[in-house]
Amino acid sequence: MIRFAVIGTNWITRQFIDAAHESGKLKLTAIYSRDIATAQKMGVDYPVEQYFDSLEAMAVSDAVEAVYIASPNSFHCSQALLFMRNNKHVICEKPLASNLREVEQMIACAREHQVVLFEAFKTASLPNFLALQQVLPRVGKVRKALLNYCQYSSRYQKYLDGELPNTFNPAFSNGSIMDIGFYMLAAAVALWGEPHSLQAGATLLASGVDAHGTVCLNYGDFDVTLLHSKVSQTVLPCEIQGEEGSLVIEKMSECQQLFLVPRNGNKQDLSQPQHINTMLYEAERFATLVENGEVDHAGLSVSRITAKVLTEIRRQTGVIFPADRSGADTVA
Repeated sequence: MIRFAVIGTNWITRQFIDAAHESGKLKLTAIYSRDIATAQKMGVDYPVEQYFDSLEAMAVSDAVEAVYIASPNSFHCSQALLFMRNNKHVICEKPLASNLREVEQMIACAREHQVVLFEAFKTASLPNFLALQQVLPRVGKVRKALLNYCQYSSRYQKYLDGELPNTFNPAFSNGSIMDIGFYMLAAAVALWGEPHSLQAGATLLASGVDAHGTVCLNYGDFDVTLLHSKVSQTVLPCEIQGEEGSLVIEKMSECQQLFLVPRNGNKQDLSQPQHINTMLYEAERFATLVENGEVDHAGLSVSRITAKVLTEIRRQTGVIFPADRSGADTVA
């Protein structure tokens, strides 16, 4: 099995570890935290032999072949570069980095050192998303799509109370489009590639990040509208409209259900069975890439285009991160 380490000790890291072990292809061997006691506390639930409070020490450890990075967005690039330069494979939480420049630097490093770099965008590996890609021609010529992810943040009240949680802090390259809006954008890129042009608007908080926004992607003879928000809640599914019918997707990030509604027919449930831990499929995909030595995999193109579009969206909406003005020189 592939011996992997984790950076980050939050709930999403635990979920990935469980998925990795469920795959039967990966084995957790090391945990990093700036506080070694925090790493050891997490390790109580897993058979882990090594704990680190130094990323440099973990990057050169023979106990580690790959690393899962779940640190704040602003650290993704520097941490990934450190491990890839030490010939470790990297699966990094979305978004892959703060901007296009960083993503291109990471991809170049992966190719130079012949290691796998994989963005943990789980949606693209889900059975229902794969089914969506297969049945998309059944709606005929696509004309409209509405991809909608608006979820009231559990940390918004802290922000309103005068605190500055990571999710609303530009120092960590965060905000609505970089967080939940990412899922809708990356899904559009995975389905249709790079848009011809785009128009983006957003409402910014005093901290400098976007609270919510709207993006219109132009694909020539059809357009895709992205709705994203961390300060309101949606009850609407996503929809792709074609000349022959529509596809309706419940919660695109998880692809919970998939329906086909023919223009002159009855609604059909095309949903596929999915594991309760939806990170299982990305863990399996990453392991397969490592096993097969697929450094130049198709996911890199999706990651690069997504980063390019994200960078342009932020340019249009005025969201600027410290990472935009500096190189990847902070490992943390």
